[in-house]
Amino acid sequence: MTSASAVSASRRAVWSAVLPPLVVGIVILLCWQLFVVVLEIPAYLLPAPTAIGGSLVEDAAVILSAARMTGVSVLGGMLLGGVLGLIAAFLVSLVERAAFTVLGLVAVLSCAPVVALAPIFNQWFGASNLMSKIAVAAIMVFFPVLVNTARGLLRVDPLHRELMTSLSAAGMQTMRWVRIPGALPSLFDGLKIGSTLAVIGIIVSEYFGGTTDALGVLIANSAALSQFDQTWAAVAAASLMGLVLYGGVVLIERLTTPWSHDKAS
Repeated sequence: MTSASAVSASRRAVWSAVLPPLVVGIVILLCWQLFVVVLEIPAYLLPAPTAIGGSLVEDAAVILSAARMTGVSVLGGMLLGGVLGLIAAFLVSLVERAAFTVLGLVAVLSCAPVVALAPIFNQWFGASNLMSKIAVAAIMVFFPVLVNTARGLLRVDPLHRELMTSLSAAGMQTMRWVRIPGALPSLFDGLKIGSTLAVIGIIVSEYFGGTTDALGVLIANSAALSQFDQTWAAVAAASLMGLVLYGGVVLIERLTTPWSHDKAS
């Protein structure tokens, strides 16, 4: 395949992935706008998309400042939770016989309402301390990264295992050359789940207290003041943040694990 045809095929693949959800999103917004206008829905119940877009433009400076503060907490939580989850997954994979029992217990623990820990973290670190928010996001990221990465490390193709055994490879050599590369797609699956959960965790934890310059606080304050256009605009900004983080993880995955993408194609 020539380079020109490869680029053309890549562009077609991008458009085939992006165009359907884009069209669906536009249709939903148009239906939303029509629904609000025709039925004359009050703004405090459901603002029109045009009103929300107007608030995004009018209050752009306030929303961007709040998104920046929340984004720092989300990124810090993703980094901390991702590293801790990766280390824990590596340790779990070393005890292969007990690994699935441990993962079962982890799955049970992950069902706990982690966000309910926000007031406790506020008490430990201080409500205005970013660490109280980072800790919530870290826990939200830790569990999916741990479970997905550990399963990826434990899921070794029997042929690969036999090949490494025939080469008299040590356990750590198998880990380095077989298990870790094979687990990278699972790691990114965990990070994709964690990227959205981290945003949700941070926004909710900010309801329990934090700096005034944060999306969760902005949403709570604007709703209390009946500024619902701004409330929905801040919600839209939080949603966009989650989408950007998710897209960033997908992009890094494609760059670092091209073999997995090619296999899926």
